[in-house]
Amino acid sequence: MSQHTGPEQTRRMTVGQALVEFLANQWTVDGDVRERTIPGIFGIFGHGNVAGLGQAIKQLHVEQPGLLPYHQARNEQAMVHEAVGFARMHRRRATFASTASVGPGAANMLTAAALATTNRLPALLLPSDTFATRTTDPVLQQIEMPHDTSLQVTDAFRPLSRFFDRVERPEQLFSIALAAMRVLTDPAETGAVTIALPEDVQAEALDVPVSFLQPREWHVRRPLPEHGPLARAVSAIRAAKRPVIVAGGGVLYSDASEQLAAFVEATGIPVGTSQAGGGSLVWDHPQYLGGVGATGTAAANAIAAQADLVIGIGTRYSDFTTASRTAFQDPDVTFVNINVAAFDAHKHGSQLPLVADAREALVALTASLTTGPSYAVDPGYAAEIAQRKQEWDRVVDAAFAPSGLAVPGQSEIIGAVQAATDPRDVVIQAAGSLPGDLHKLWRVRDPLGYHVEYAFSCMGYEIAGGIGVRRGAPDRDAIVMVGDGSYLMLHTELVTAVAEGIKIVVVLIQNNGYASIGHLSETVGSERYGTKYRYRDDTGSFENDEVLPVDLAANARSYGVDVIEVQPGPDAIADLTAAVRQAKANDHTTLVHVHSDPLVYAPEGDGWWDVPVAQTSTLPSTRQARAEYEQQVASQRPLLG
Repeated sequence: MSQHTGPEQTRRMTVGQALVEFLANQWTVDGDVRERTIPGIFGIFGHGNVAGLGQAIKQLHVEQPGLLPYHQARNEQAMVHEAVGFARMHRRRATFASTASVGPGAANMLTAAALATTNRLPALLLPSDTFATRTTDPVLQQIEMPHDTSLQVTDAFRPLSRFFDRVERPEQLFSIALAAMRVLTDPAETGAVTIALPEDVQAEALDVPVSFLQPREWHVRRPLPEHGPLARAVSAIRAAKRPVIVAGGGVLYSDASEQLAAFVEATGIPVGTSQAGGGSLVWDHPQYLGGVGATGTAAANAIAAQADLVIGIGTRYSDFTTASRTAFQDPDVTFVNINVAAFDAHKHGSQLPLVADAREALVALTASLTTGPSYAVDPGYAAEIAQRKQEWDRVVDAAFAPSGLAVPGQSEIIGAVQAATDPRDVVIQAAGSLPGDLHKLWRVRDPLGYHVEYAFSCMGYEIAGGIGVRRGAPDRDAIVMVGDGSYLMLHTELVTAVAEGIKIVVVLIQNNGYASIGHLSETVGSERYGTKYRYRDDTGSFENDEVLPVDLAANARSYGVDVIEVQPGPDAIADLTAAVRQAKANDHTTLVHVHSDPLVYAPEGDGWWDVPVAQTSTLPSTRQARAEYEQQVASQRPLLG
């Protein structure tokens, strides 16, 4: 029923009812693409949201089925991970909302909020809060801080969110919801967007203007490069003898892969990618040298080390991308940083920031460099690029070749999975030794075929993120590769996949410990301490006793997942390829379980990562590691340029 209050028609609704209907009617417009900004909502209900948002979601489902579909989850952190995976596949044009209850339910989303913000990927968080009226303080699961009784769990989202506000009065909903949508759809500002909702306010009624509930469009900004900065960037490129491009996630979010290919084909400039930029060019493109930086390829890192000009496109220049500021060794190296976010465009003191959309900047640069005298790299440099690429391709071929070992190394496992997948499949990963090996070895054949969450590198992301990928691209197979350490952190979303009939393929690599940190522990002189899954012995150590008899395949079966176990033996790699093909042929979630040897490493890419080593120690291994560390630190440079 509606009524009139002044000139505008209104509806009597609760804050929860108004918010969910508002969200259901938001649209993102990006050029010719128009899609729902919030196509669904995840929720785990408890006191705080069951009577507010929970009731509102139920009512909307009854009145307008399908307008804002509700999905269950088994862990609040995982809800947001799913939203992030979905957003990546939609190039940040769409994401999911996630609602959680007061206290621990809300707090469980903190890690995922940080992940979304760090990755510059949109996620809408709707954590519940305690009573705004405080009439029943302290309620169950409320934090009490004697020095500031206004502080609650939701305040912890403030430093983790690109936008945070709390609806303390019903009338605040309108301005807060609109401000949240602005940030959620802004390519320079997006990340975790948090609206804290006190449980009493969610259920309070107010007169809602009908206009607030009508379809609303949010147009994605694609800023053009300004003339002056563009001209300076063009001049720098024309003067360069050994330029290199670092392509980041911004290339994909701007849908600029074709424009990047056109630019490098016209100029001959080689490309290395960050983890987020994987897929910016397909693996066999002549100008693509693979990942760059700490986990990059020997080809990309060799070219980067001698580059006199680095063109960063849509990259945040993390320490892995710059190899902790050792990747670019030319003393006069200059940086042209192209980014829609000024914060990232000015990284490392670049004197040539270009604040613009990646696609628009590439179009402008291509036009400028092919007008008049066309720019192209020197034939000698072009020949070196081709040679480096050929050499690394041979290294990968050798790494993928089956060794016949009963327990294979991870490189062989990646090769076996690669052989079983199709070009449009999406590999999903986040933590452990797999991100580094995939960055060097995985042969991406589609712009959206590689999703390694490595800005936050959150253990446990993989399965939830993979479900989000599949939701976002139901016509693609989501290939989740996960180690046993990360699997144990957050595997319960397999139940969600079963409940909703969402098909993902999980390749669970069991090496009985933390392989990545084990290797890192060796390099810093700590001898893999605390990284093995073994019984605790009489000395209090986990280093020497028997391996734990944990059956992760049985765990997955207990959730209703089909499981294929690859047995150790000389045919393990062939069997793994066959198993992944069978899993892809299934119409439901299948987990493939395989054992690996954590001491068989992938080929070196000649990158370095700065992890400080103890300056003094009684352990010989630590003293040796410190000496090696000091040699590496000597090559670090400020990268101002």
